[in-house]
Amino acid sequence: MLSQFNSSHIEAFLQLARAEGWVCGKWEMDFLLQTFPQGCLVKRDGNEVVGYITSLRHHKSGWIGNLLVTPQARRGGIGTELMQGALHALLDAGVETVWLTASAKGVELYKKLGFIAVDSVNRWVGEGSGSARWATSNWYDPDLLRRVDSSGWGDRRDALLTITSGRGQVICGNHSFLCVQHWPHGTQLGPWGGLLEGQAAPMFELALAAAGRSVFLDVPAGNVTAAALLTRNGFSIRGSNTLMYLGVRPKYAPQKVFALASMGSMG
Repeated sequence: MLSQFNSSHIEAFLQLARAEGWVCGKWEMDFLLQTFPQGCLVKRDGNEVVGYITSLRHHKSGWIGNLLVTPQARRGGIGTELMQGALHALLDAGVETVWLTASAKGVELYKKLGFIAVDSVNRWVGEGSGSARWATSNWYDPDLLRRVDSSGWGDRRDALLTITSGRGQVICGNHSFLCVQHWPHGTQLGPWGGLLEGQAAPMFELALAAAGRSVFLDVPAGNVTAAALLTRNGFSIRGSNTLMYLGVRPKYAPQKVFALASMGSMG
C-alpha cells in the first residue's frame, strides 16, 4: 500500500536526493505537497519509508518527478507501484497529458507504462560574472509569463510560474522572460521562454551578470538557438535525460522553451 508523502518525510527524502546528485530543496517539496498532495506518495516497508514520488497538476497537463527508491529496496517493483499511484492521481484529477524526464535507466520502465519520448533535456553548466546587483523590486507582468510559457508547453502552468518567479528575479522582454533562481551552490536559469529568438542573447547576458560563479540550466535539445547561445558563452553539457509524455499529444514547441522551471521535478 502507498501512503501520502507529508512534511515529516522531507528531510529523509532530501538526504537521499543529495546522495543521487539531484538539485532540489525544501521550498520545492513544500510547494508540491501543498499544491497536489494526492499525487505525492511514499512506499513503506513496515515503519521504514523505502520509496518516494511527487507529481504536480498544471491545467490540462501534469508532471511526475522525484521518483526515488532507497538503494536496498530497488529492483523490487516499488518504482512501478509509485509511478502507477501518481499516474492514477493525475488522471483522476482530469489531466490529459503527463510529462516526465527519464534517466537512461528509467526510459524502458516508462515506455512499458505507455510513455512516448518526444525530446531530450540537456543539463548545461557554465559561469556567471556576478557583476550586477538586482534592485529590490522584482516587478514583472504575470500575463506575459503565462502567455509565453503556454506557447512552449501547450498548457497553463500558473502555480509553477508563480512559485519560481517569486523566489527568483525575472527579466522580461516584449515577448520573452527569464527567471534567475539562486541556490546555495549556484544559480539556476529557468523558467525561460521566448517567442522571438533575437531577444534570447541580450536577456542571457543580463542573467549572467546577475548570476553567481556557478550557473546551470536544463534546456530542451530541440531548442537549437539556446544550444548555440550557450556554446558561444562557454557552457557545456554535463548530462542528459529523455523528455517523455503519456496521453494526449501535447502542443509542445521546444524552440520557445529555452530552459525548464525546475531541475526535473516540476517541468
